Amino acid sequence: MNGVIVAGAGPVGLTAALTLARAGVRVLVMEREYALSTRSRASTIHPATLDLLEGLDLADELIARGTIVDRVQWRDLSGAILAEMSMSGLAGLTRHPFRLHAEQTVLTPLLLAELQSHPAAEVRFGAPVEDVAMTGTAVRVRSGDSWERARYLVAADGAHSSVRAALGVPFPQTGYPTRALRIFTRSPLEELLPGVAPLTYVRDPAQSCSLLRLPDHWRVVLRLGPRTPTPEWVAGLDLADLDVLGTHRYDLVRGVLASFRHGRVLFAGDAAHVTSTAGGLNMNAGIHDAIDLGRTLAEVFGGHAPPAALETWARRRRAVLVDHVIPASEARVAGVQDARAARLPAAVAALRAIAADGEATRAYLAKASMLDTVPLPVRHT
Repeated sequence: MNGVIVAGAGPVGLTAALTLARAGVRVLVMEREYALSTRSRASTIHPATLDLLEGLDLADELIARGTIVDRVQWRDLSGAILAEMSMSGLAGLTRHPFRLHAEQTVLTPLLLAELQSHPAAEVRFGAPVEDVAMTGTAVRVRSGDSWERARYLVAADGAHSSVRAALGVPFPQTGYPTRALRIFTRSPLEELLPGVAPLTYVRDPAQSCSLLRLPDHWRVVLRLGPRTPTPEWVAGLDLADLDVLGTHRYDLVRGVLASFRHGRVLFAGDAAHVTSTAGGLNMNAGIHDAIDLGRTLAEVFGGHAPPAALETWARRRRAVLVDHVIPASEARVAGVQDARAARLPAAVAALRAIAADGEATRAYLAKASMLDTVPLPVRHT
């Protein structure tokens, strides 16, 4: 019998599995697709997450494949810099005082390769979870005609979780009034917008957006109304003059499970929570879920913590999402949905005041980098 079955081979599922395998727990990963996803999704890795990935011996390789963000900038459409903060202000709070821009598709192959080097781990592609049954001592998972058995099941199978569906667990969600539009371009925005930082927020009454530099392209992210057409210009640049690789428009929703634990099933990542993509917090929070859960399960398997520690984990992680992650993400778009709102000038003035104060900058960046909610090693008595 497996110790743990993990549903989903995304960044959250693979991180949970690797944490368990490194602790000597026998783990089986079941992924519905026949290979790792190659779709462009999350691209932000925060300092707190890099610190955790360093514990899995993955941070250095990931950093080598990404773009280091050493400063964050706010500007208007005229090119005037409204505020700028250096990530070096985090020195002493993290081993990685910078943000990293790297595609999710860069992280998952690193996780998979490391996981497959562990004899206690198996990854099975083309194995969708189609049914789940629990007893007092085990959980059974069906894929096709085969059943697998384990002591626990980690559901990390995304926002449309089949584990959640199989158990009939409700996942109420609320839609945001705007949709996100991502524009991918190979054009050198660092040349077209002199002095632009690798992470720049444009805040202007005419148009607000975010600019993210990745190793081989830039991303421009806008919040638009449900029927707003694709704009003809962004960040003061004519889209017709840019080398646009593609666009991606998607809805934004918020939802958190009432409990991250249902018997012997533990929910993590998008299977447990979704929120606005602003700030790049949700995937990072999912990775934090996974490492915290992997550590807790390892303690339970080793006899160093009681099974009740899993309920404590579930309450702890849900509180982080409800009290910290969702409010922080939603605060990022305050005044952006309607840039003409009176709160935009006030928000810009507040940012300028923070940027002018070293201690305030340090506190602001620490919160934005999730250093205030990073999972600590499991403690037991």
